[in-house]
Formats: sequence, C-alpha cells, structure tokens
Amino acid sequence: MVTMPESPGFLPRAQLERLIGLLREDGRRVIGPTVSDGAIVYDEVTSIDDLPAGWHDEQAAGRYRLRHDDGRQVFGYASSPTSWKRFTFPPLVPISRVRRDGSSLAFEAVSSDAAPMAFLGVRGCDLAALRIHDRVLSQGPVQDADYTARRRSAVVVAVNCTRPASTCFCTSMGTGPEAGPGYDLALTELDDGFLVDTGSPLGAELAGRLGTRPATSAQAAAAATAVGDARSRIGNPVDTGRVRDGLLTRLEDPRWAQVAERCLSCSNCTLVCPTCFCTGINQRSDLAGQESVSERVWNSCFSDGFARVAGGDFRPRSQDRYRQWLTHKFATWVDQFGTSGCVGCGRCIAWCPAGIDVREELSTFTATQPSTVPLAIPRATPSVADGFSTATVREVRVETADTTTLALRWASDLAAAGRPGQFVMLTRPGLPAIPMSVSRFTDGGIELTIRAAGPASATLASSKPGDHVGLRGPLGVGWPIDLAIGRDVVIVAGGIGLAPVRPIVDQVLADRGRFGAVRLYYGARTPVDRLYVAEYAAWASRQGLEFAEVVDRAGGDWLGRVGVVTQLFDQADWDGTSAVAFVCGPERMMQAAATTLAMRGLAPERTFLSLERHMECGVGLCGHCQMGPYFVCRDGPVFSLAGLGKTFGREGI
Repeated sequence: MVTMPESPGFLPRAQLERLIGLLREDGRRVIGPTVSDGAIVYDEVTSIDDLPAGWHDEQAAGRYRLRHDDGRQVFGYASSPTSWKRFTFPPLVPISRVRRDGSSLAFEAVSSDAAPMAFLGVRGCDLAALRIHDRVLSQGPVQDADYTARRRSAVVVAVNCTRPASTCFCTSMGTGPEAGPGYDLALTELDDGFLVDTGSPLGAELAGRLGTRPATSAQAAAAATAVGDARSRIGNPVDTGRVRDGLLTRLEDPRWAQVAERCLSCSNCTLVCPTCFCTGINQRSDLAGQESVSERVWNSCFSDGFARVAGGDFRPRSQDRYRQWLTHKFATWVDQFGTSGCVGCGRCIAWCPAGIDVREELSTFTATQPSTVPLAIPRATPSVADGFSTATVREVRVETADTTTLALRWASDLAAAGRPGQFVMLTRPGLPAIPMSVSRFTDGGIELTIRAAGPASATLASSKPGDHVGLRGPLGVGWPIDLAIGRDVVIVAGGIGLAPVRPIVDQVLADRGRFGAVRLYYGARTPVDRLYVAEYAAWASRQGLEFAEVVDRAGGDWLGRVGVVTQLFDQADWDGTSAVAFVCGPERMMQAAATTLAMRGLAPERTFLSLERHMECGVGLCGHCQMGPYFVCRDGPVFSLAGLGKTFGREGI
C-alpha cells in the first residue's frame, strides 16, 4: 500500500522530463500545453521541449495574444482556448452501429478505444470542469460510456495557477487559483522547479518513482505567496450568491434584447467552454447501405436548428438563445446537478468576437431580493433503456394524408413494462433516431402514430409490413394515471396529441370501475385530419365516457362543431375540483386548455401536460430539450402544471 506523504515534495525543473518519461513508460499518451497557431493548445507532448517555456498569454474581452520572454516557466499562461474536454469528451465519437443482414437488422454499441492518457498542467478551473462533467456524464441517471472510460484511465497532473489573465474569475466560482480535489499530482511552478503535492495513491506512487525530496519551508512559502498573489489579482468580480435568483426572476428583462444586439450566435462561447456538453447525432452509411454508424458530435444551444421541432423553433431569437445559455450555466444547472455549470476560466470572454463579458452581464442580473425561486421540483425517476433492439412492422394503418400508425411486434421486456405517456427512439439504418410517443401498448408490441413532418419521419411512416426498425425505450416519465383512481378524468387532445393520450383511454376503459366520470375532448384542424376515427363510436358508446370533438375548419359535409377544443368544455356544467386532467397538443392549445380547466376547478398539481421538444439522445445527455431546470426527455415528457410553474408558456424557453 502506497503511503501518502504529509508534506509537499520538490521536483527540480530538469526532472520534469523524468515525469513525462514515467507517464509514457506506463503506456499513457501525455497531453499538455504546446504552442500552435499563435495560441497555447493542449496536445500530445513527448518531452519537456514541447512545453511552452517562456510563453505568456494576454487576454481581455474579445482579445487573446501570446508573448515570449527569456524566462523558463512552462506553465506561465492563464488558460488555453482548448480544454481537456477535447480529450475526455471528443468532438466526434462513434456511439452505435447497425448492420443489415438480408431483411434483419443487428444493433450494436461501439466501445471506447481511447488509450490511457495523462493530463499535464490542469488548472484549478479545468479540474473543477472535470468534476462537473463527472457529475453530469458519469454520476447521473445515465452514464456516457465513452466519457467514463476515458476519465477512468486518465492521470491528472494539476498546476496551481500563479499567472491569471484579466478575464479570470475562478475565485468567484470557488474553483481556483489553487487546484481543488481530483488530481493525482499538483505542481506549483517556482523559478528553480516545482512544489509537488499528491492527491491519490497513484500520485504518491509517481512521486516516489520520481524521487522528489521534501520541499523546504522557503519553497513552500514561495509557492503559497505566488498562488495568494494570483488570488488577489483576480479579486471577486461575481456575486455568485445572488446570480441564480437574479437570472430566474428577470427572464423578461430588456437586457436580454440588448445583449442580443451584440451577440452573433457564433457559438464560440460554448465551443471553448470546458463544461458545455450539448451534442447532436450524425449518421454515416456505407455506399451499399448495409452499415450505418451513429456519431455523437459537439453542438451548441446557439446553433440554428438546435431547438427546432415539427411545429417550428422554440428559441428562434438570438436573445432566447443567449438567455438559455446564461440561465442554464448559472441557474438551472444548479437545479439539475447541484452545482454551477461555470468554473470561471474566462474563455467565453476572451474568445467572444463581440467582446461580451459574462461578468458584466451577470452583474446586471444580480438579484436585490432574497431567494424567491424554488429549486426544481423532484420528479419520479424516469425509465432509461440502453441500446436499440429490433422490432418488426406487423401492420400499417393510414390515419390521414400525412399520418400513419405502425403496429410493431416488439418482443422486449421493456415494452411490456412501458407506461402510457412514454416515448421511444425510432430509427432505421441511415436515419437519425427520432422520438415517438407510444400510441398503444399491445400484446407483444406497441403502436406508433407518425406524422410525416420531415425526411426521417416520412421515411419511417412509409414502412411496409415485414420491415424492421430499431427501437430504444420506452423512455421518460409517463402519465400518472394512478393519481386519477377514484377521481373524475378529463382528457384534452389537439391534433397529433391524441396519440400520446390514447393509452390513457385504453387503461381507463379497461379498468372503468376505478375511475369517476371520464371526459375526452378532441380538436383537429379539419375533419380529414382526425385520428383513430374508427374508434370514436366505441369510445362514445361506453357508459360513463363523454366524448366530444371539434375542428378548426370544415366543409359543407361536416355536421359537427367548428371552433377550438376549449369551446367543448368552457361552458361545461361539471365541477373539476376533484378531477385529474391530462392534456396534449400544440403548446398554445395546452396553454389555453390549462387556463380554461383552471376555471373549471382543476388545480395545477392535478393538471398534467405532455411537452414536445427536440430530442436526440432521449436520456438527458445531448442538451437539446433543455427547458428551464428540466430536460424534457428525462424529466418528462409528462409534467404537472404546478411543477412547470412560470416556465410553461414562456416565450423562448
């Protein structure tokens, strides 16, 4: 057993070459600071000669420059435009592969092939970023297998910062300038060498192999003074105690529009950030169409299309995107993961071409009142299904001109355990996986009702009996039907929103005696856009089930009601004080329905909505479906109106 030394050691400057050599002898790829293209960048180093001796950086808002002197310091810079995220969470990683063998499909995960690494020169802020990523990507409900494998095999040699830039604010975020927990070795650079602290048994073993001698009291004092001076130069520029509430209580502040006038939506801030983890999925196929690989790629909440869904983009304006980024980083990240998403490295300030200083923006939104915004309401743990499996198309039913129901044979234990309101990720070779609500659970399978809104959904909707598709799930939080036992049930659906609530109807009718009055209200664009028309008569004939429908527009042959769905119950004579409501449809329709239901006595904690957001991973790791403190795929798609609070219906969230 390796004994951890009680006091720091000292490594003469010339012996740093020995440390690099030992790490390489252990079969590790050593990553450290190098000079390339006018910047300090992290890349592979094989000797001390690769390190940036004598190089220093000058950083300010929208400015980064290197200068060189005759000094020997190799860690005399503040931060690099690259971060260690490039190696633990690379910009492009294959994550799954599907092969076609005749008419069948075989899905398989792609395992990480990263060689063991050693990170040399990790600042306190970047070490904190690694801890944040550990919490998000390794310690959450779902692990990112590639990230976890890379982190477990990495040795971390940290560096206590003694030369901060004018953009640094690690002191405000509690992440520096000294290195916090998580390192194996920590170095403090002095003129003649390095003070060495050990943070793990592996680090102690490395120090023993290096043969470090005990540091003198003068060397220890010099190291402490250098780090203390760095802390003094940085100061405390951000009042973090007031930031979260300041942001969340001023979501409509005119400052958002003002900063959007400068913001280019270029995504530089998210690309250089060491903690941003938003990703997308690319599909790559061979020319014969026999194999398709899904690749995880970096993405940004500033990117065009990042928040696009079938009905449009729910963050169309630059001010919406900037607000999303800043509030997630400094407010809702706290709600989701118990920590801020910022480490104060200052990269977003230096590399913003418009020179937007996040510290200045945060000071604008500093709250003047005590905390008034509650943390995110705890949700039921959603189900998480890992990996795709093959399902067979058993039957195809055309519902409308652009909507088709696929009845799938899916011999999966997970399918049998699925709950109304959950969704699956659906794919075929060469297509991105798309989220699809389960419209019915059947013996040995499920039904999916697909509206052809884009190339992927149109291709999937055109499937034929006997075709094979890939499914992952069921995922997410379903409808809490158990809460409605002994109560009246109100179901409100608009358009394709009838598909996610149909399993509620199935379950309530199958166990009719356990519920009070059941009312189903449905609205469609036109008579020919109505779903499941053949089932209406059976629904309406059931004792104790009231079914009413309405269309927005109608021709001369339509004898039913014309209008919006809320008109079906806004003058109703029933009392909703003991009812539970389930609502699904376009967001504007759900807002109107929630307001009208409240007038009928439906309490927010008994009104449940199913939300649509852009989902690519389905498990809360890609960031696309971020909505305030929630990931819709992981914490939803079903939410109570009380849980959503003022988040629901707010433009650009």
